[in-house]
Amino acid sequence: MTRYIRPKLPGACVFFTVNLAERGRWLLVDEIVHLRAAVRATRQERPFEIDAWVVLPDHIHAVWTLPEGDADFSTRWGAIKARFTRSLNEAHRRPGFSPAPLPTEFPVIRAGRYAGLKPGLRQNKRECAIWQRRFWEHHIRDAADYHAHLRYCWANPVRHGFVERAVDWPYSSIHRDVDAGLVAPEWAGTVAEGNFGEAV
Repeated sequence: MTRYIRPKLPGACVFFTVNLAERGRWLLVDEIVHLRAAVRATRQERPFEIDAWVVLPDHIHAVWTLPEGDADFSTRWGAIKARFTRSLNEAHRRPGFSPAPLPTEFPVIRAGRYAGLKPGLRQNKRECAIWQRRFWEHHIRDAADYHAHLRYCWANPVRHGFVERAVDWPYSSIHRDVDAGLVAPEWAGTVAEGNFGEAV
C-alpha cells in the first residue's frame, strides 16, 4: 500500500472535503453550534482565511487560504475535529460521573476504505469515531480553479437535493459573500438550470 504524502505549500489556497465516519447522519447540522465554536477556537489559535465553507449533514466542503509561510492545514483540521468531538462529549456528559462513559450513540467505522484500521485503538484511546480519519484536499491552481471550487461549495446543498437554491441552505458561506457584495443576491439558480456560472 502506498503512503500518501500531502503537499506542503506555504500560503496555499486549498479545497477540502471532510466526512463523518458514518454517512447519512445529520450530526453536523444538528450540532452546528459546537462545530462553529471548534472552527472559531482553531482560527484564533492558528489563523487561516475561509474563502468558502458549506456544512452538509454528514460532510464539509471548504476552501481555505493559509497564512504566508504556513503550510500546516492538517493540524488545523485535527484541532477542529478534536474540539468538536470533545464538545459533544462534554455536552452529553452525565452530571456526577467522571470520566464520562464512552458514548454509545457515536458510530464505529464498519465499512469503507478505513474500516478495521487498528480496531482496538479507538476504544483504548476513548475515541468516538465521529470523523473519518482522513480528509481529501486539492491545492487550487489558478483563478478558474478557485472560482470553480467556490461554486462547488455553494452548489453542494442543491446537488444533494436539500434545497432548490444555494442561498436557501443556512450553513453556507454564500450568505456572508452575498452580504459583502461579492455574490449577486439573485445568484440562486439550480444545478439543473446550469446557473452556477461566474459568481465571484
